[in-house]
Amino acid sequence: MPVVIICAIDDWVLKPARRLKVGSEPTAEATIIRFCYRWLPIVVAAVVLQIFISRSINFSLVLVIVTAATGLVWLIDALLLARRPERAVGNVVPATVEYARSIFPVAITVVLLRAFLFEPFRIPSDSMMPTLRDGDFIVVEKFAFGLRLPITHTKILNTGEPKRGDVVVFRPPFKLSQDWIKRVVGVPGDHVVVRNDRLSINGHRVPFKVTGIFSDGCYENMQIATEHLGTHVHQVLLCPVPLEFTQNPLPSCPRTDAHEYFCGGSPPPDALPLSEKSAFDMIVPPGDYMVMGDNRDNSYDSRFWGFVPEKDLVGKATYIWFNWDPHRAGGPIWSRIGTRIR
Repeated sequence: MPVVIICAIDDWVLKPARRLKVGSEPTAEATIIRFCYRWLPIVVAAVVLQIFISRSINFSLVLVIVTAATGLVWLIDALLLARRPERAVGNVVPATVEYARSIFPVAITVVLLRAFLFEPFRIPSDSMMPTLRDGDFIVVEKFAFGLRLPITHTKILNTGEPKRGDVVVFRPPFKLSQDWIKRVVGVPGDHVVVRNDRLSINGHRVPFKVTGIFSDGCYENMQIATEHLGTHVHQVLLCPVPLEFTQNPLPSCPRTDAHEYFCGGSPPPDALPLSEKSAFDMIVPPGDYMVMGDNRDNSYDSRFWGFVPEKDLVGKATYIWFNWDPHRAGGPIWSRIGTRIR
């Protein structure tokens, strides 16, 4: 922040004044300023990188701040500074103003696109495996469930409602500052029952078939199944016996930021599967939605904390546009790029 402030003050005030004193000897301040200018690109690059990799930064708020700041710089320059005598020397526009003029149109365009059309989202956990993985970058269709204002999220136009099976991004009611992603399994009025990782909706069992075993070094001996939910046919992970995990991953798990999960063996007679401990039998209230992760035994979802109000929906997940998983794959998994989310 000091580097940015020093460069801005110099660019707007001190540099134009120095142009009126051509031939003057460099001062100690000029040396400090030159140092700040050398560091400025590094500072900007570090901030951009932090925004890109962060899982907690509010991107909408960052974009609104950038848009407001660059627009304000442009406005102040046009109204107050452009006619100062120092600016007449060489008719040179401060670099700060040039950056603002360049960034403002791009920033406001991105704000409008993110607010009303599409928004990128990074998958932050394993709760939607195998459909989505930690490291997937997806496109969220913002207009699928209504047009909303940025920051306040006030709906100004209704364009549709979530359907069973849709993968949605939402703000959990207990942590509205974050965006989460799950699959809609119950719409308003649905009687949803969850037993042994199987869904029943309005008295009908959701078609579900175990198709094989899933192991990737971090998850071992998990069952993988195909589920038909609404118009969506997708895969889920489950463990029919108590799911065990280690605090630190073993060598077979390349990830350094995750546990390792084991499924299998003979459970003790009094043990209940994790899915039984999170059994669910309720009617979805009007205006609310029930959501669950496809990784049925490793998902913190509506079975534990309740329903998602319609006002907290962000949008519908549609495509994977990029993947970056340095822990599992050492880099991008190219085959996942462009995959439609079902």
